[in-house]
Amino acid sequence: MTETTLAEALEAEHHEIDQGIYAFLNGDADGLERLHAVFAELRRHIYLEEVYLFPPLREAGMMAPVFVMLREHGEMWQVLDEIDAALAVNPAPSSSAAELCRDLLTRLDAHNSKEEPILYPELRGILSDSAAEQYLAFLEDGERPDGWVCERASAGAAAAPPWG
Repeated sequence: MTETTLAEALEAEHHEIDQGIYAFLNGDADGLERLHAVFAELRRHIYLEEVYLFPPLREAGMMAPVFVMLREHGEMWQVLDEIDAALAVNPAPSSSAAELCRDLLTRLDAHNSKEEPILYPELRGILSDSAAEQYLAFLEDGERPDGWVCERASAGAAAAPPWG
């Protein structure tokens, strides 16, 4: 039996987030509830990367790729806030929130297509086994601290909606 690596778990979480957004866009019965859950998951995912994974990657010389990821996190965080505001007005999948969700999916695809092949493979050589195990455990049941926002979120960004 092979154990899941941190990189594999992070990539799997990327797919879960995408699937949750698609569930909302497809009008699935639990789509709105699932959307709220994956937004909380995405915010927690960004927290893990920015607080625990990016610092050792920067120290290992990956400053430029980390800078790009931080900028894109800030842009996605802003879109998440915009979607939350749109959902408060109209939670239907045919609303303006749906267009913003499609924009977020495009951003996630571009972001993940860089992050997965460039940064994630470096984690194995940079993190100790115990640190990787700790971060894997965080993916299972960790929580983003209340009020934490990503480094490049706009100054006026909301801390988080009540569900995430």
